[in-house]
Amino acid sequence: MRTTRDRIRQAISFELIGLLLSIPLAAFTFGYDLGKTGVLGVIGATMATVWNYVFNLAFDHGLKRLTGSTRKTLPVRFIHAISFELGLMIAFLPVIAWWMGIGLIEALIVDVAFVLFYLVFAFVFTWCYDIVFPDPDTGEELNTRA
Repeated sequence: MRTTRDRIRQAISFELIGLLLSIPLAAFTFGYDLGKTGVLGVIGATMATVWNYVFNLAFDHGLKRLTGSTRKTLPVRFIHAISFELGLMIAFLPVIAWWMGIGLIEALIVDVAFVLFYLVFAFVFTWCYDIVFPDPDTGEELNTRA
């Protein structure tokens, strides 16, 4: 099982790299002001950082209880990424509408765009993180297998 320190490092590095990529991309794609989009990104990252810690802790405990290990197969990684993003999407939708001053339909489009970006990003980032910082509970020196 990962330590609290490792989980914090994972969450913070995920959000920082994600912000550096997603804010300019979102501002350009939707034609929004970069500053306003940046603040929205920081709000979302703060929400996601808390959710990241809580969700991953619960997911790993559940996975270990079900399988005896925290090793994530390719299908489990898909389930992990999708369920993480759906939970965050539900919480972030009203924030997007409020902060950007847009309707729920337009906010849903923005939210879905963020989800699609972060769904791919979460899958790739988590897999890379597991390779660079292997979880000792997997029983593998380098967790490079799917």
